[in-house]
Amino acid sequence: MPLADSLERLYACYNVRELVKPDPLEFLYSYDNPADREIAGLVASGLAYGRVEQIVKSVGRVLDVLGPAPSAFLSDTSRQRLSALLGDFRHRFTTGGELAAFLSAVSSLQAEGGGSVQCMFAGARSAVEAMESFAREVLSRASSGRCTLLPMPSCGSACKRLNLFLRWMVRRDEVDPGGWTCLSPADLLVPLDVHMHRAGRALGMTSREQGDMRTVLEITEGFGKLRPDDPVRYDFAITRFGIRRELTLSSLLELLER
Repeated sequence: MPLADSLERLYACYNVRELVKPDPLEFLYSYDNPADREIAGLVASGLAYGRVEQIVKSVGRVLDVLGPAPSAFLSDTSRQRLSALLGDFRHRFTTGGELAAFLSAVSSLQAEGGGSVQCMFAGARSAVEAMESFAREVLSRASSGRCTLLPMPSCGSACKRLNLFLRWMVRRDEVDPGGWTCLSPADLLVPLDVHMHRAGRALGMTSREQGDMRTVLEITEGFGKLRPDDPVRYDFAITRFGIRRELTLSSLLELLER
């Protein structure tokens, strides 16, 4: 069976809501307002490093502080007050103070963008350029030279977490909730984690061992040849193989070879 057909079969079987948990993406389903979903998505993707159990716990704690309407909460809350509310928060390298500065910066961008930060991603020549511009603007407003929540392409990062956020906000299907119109699925890049990297190598889309932006672009190009309109279409389904204990990379390859 051609690879494209095998991937479509995989998508039909594994790109389902029942396989989301445990995943920080699950938090986005609680927000119908795209502005609130933006905030939840940036928190969930920004903290998506480390053990998934701790990620989910940390994201839940932050969103509990922000309440059911996080965008409005942030617009009405000073950075100083937010720092106090998150003062004892810590997720690996991310502190409550850093998180407060990040969220306040994002809130100011939402206010200037008519309730959304998606204007920061519109009109860019590439997703890489858009991510770089967004990261630099947030860092500037947060008065910080670095941020554990926000990777930058110019620093050599694969920007997995930011690409994950964009997938959640731009694509819309049973798994990805969508909400943005500034980009099309065709503009997205693969959120490269160890599971997607191994799959990309096994499928012959890259031979690189380093998980950097060059590898992201090679794997995205490989999937783009199959689905130029939606190169990250298979990301969720593929990465279940490795994330979920009952699904392994070898079983994924067996499915694709049938």
